[in-house]
Amino acid sequence: MDDLIVRILWSALIIGAGIGTFVLVNRAILRRTEDLSRHLPGWQPGRAVILYFTTPECAPCRTVQRPALQRVQSEWGDRLQVIEVDATRRADLAKRWGVLSVPTTFLLDASGKPRFVNHGVTRAEQLIEQLRRLAD
Repeated sequence: MDDLIVRILWSALIIGAGIGTFVLVNRAILRRTEDLSRHLPGWQPGRAVILYFTTPECAPCRTVQRPALQRVQSEWGDRLQVIEVDATRRADLAKRWGVLSVPTTFLLDASGKPRFVNHGVTRAEQLIEQLRRLAD
């Protein structure tokens, strides 16, 4: 029984360390990208922005992420700007933003400050919730 408790504690410690590392890395990425919005192609201050990194070969980007972004865009209309960046053509931009995989989405507030980063496919509901938190 003692061996089981030790294993559970070690598992909890490893999981906690992984979650903590993930949170710290995301915060570091957001801090590092604070002043990069003015270099985005087509960025217009005064509106929330979803910056979406993709590639032509990314199947989840085409089949899941893009439809989710279209849904969010239709719901938010002119209050939202979606900027799509091909990470293969703009590798310099992807590198500056710390993109390691696609799809990756950043949510920027109306002043251009990155507030959320999502690695991998992000559902429309989560993006909408993040946008609501930006508006508060």
